[in-house]
This record gives sequence, structure tokens and C-alpha cells, in this order.
Amino acid sequence: MTAVEEKPKRLISGPGMLLVWFYGVMVVGAVSRSAYQIATEFDRAPLAYTLSAVAGVVYGFITYSLVRGGETARRAAQVCCAAELAGVLIVGTWTVLEPSAFPDATVWSQYGMGYVFIPVLLPLSALYWLRRNRADDGGDGRGGDGVTP
Repeated sequence: MTAVEEKPKRLISGPGMLLVWFYGVMVVGAVSRSAYQIATEFDRAPLAYTLSAVAGVVYGFITYSLVRGGETARRAAQVCCAAELAGVLIVGTWTVLEPSAFPDATVWSQYGMGYVFIPVLLPLSALYWLRRNRADDGGDGRGGDGVTP
């Protein structure tokens, strides 16, 4: 009996490609912004700039996972999107309730208001897409184990 290697299930078909594009833009925005701020004015708002850098790394990992595809990458992206959403909600609420804690904005400040609320909408959209594309779903939304006999 010979083992047949299956290609990882693509996560970037249809709306998945739009998610990759948005996450890619967010990687560039968050990483470049935080890199500049950390290099030039870190002492002004270290927590805010560090959180923006963390957001950029999370966005990068999610982008990579979506492009890589496969069930393991899908699950990893799902965990990161859930962590991202938790971060947006925690930091967003923190910046609303105690604005003095953040002398400068983060990517997730006020739920991503400085980024047109994309930081709160993106993980919600990604979690929906990733859930819809589970391997045990067969990829067609009808259920099943995703394996052809």
C-alpha cells in the first residue's frame, strides 16, 4: 500500500483571499508603525508601542497560517484570531475606561478606531471563515469527515 500525500486544504479561496489581503495590510501597518515608534519614542508610551508590535506579529502569523493552509494551520489561525479578538476587546475597553494609561494609541485602542475598526471586525470575519472551512466539514458546509473513500 502506498501513502498518498494530500495537499493541505486551501484557506485562501474566495473570501479567504480577502482576509489574507486585509491581514497583510495590517501586518505592514502595525509593524511599520510600532517599529518607528519603538525606535524613536519608546519612552513616551512603551506599553502602547509594544502592544502594537505584538499585534503586528499576530497578524503576520495569521496571514502565514491562512496562506499555508491545511487543518493544523487552520486551527493555529483560529487560536490566534481568538487571542487577537480578546486582545482587541481587552485593550479597547481599557483605552475607553482609562485613557490615561495609554499616552499614545495602539492598533487596538478604542477597538481599532484609528484603523476604521478593522482590528475588531477582522478576527470576527476570520473566525467565521475558519470555522466554515473545517476539514471535518468536508469543505462544502454539509458535514462529514472531509475524506473521500
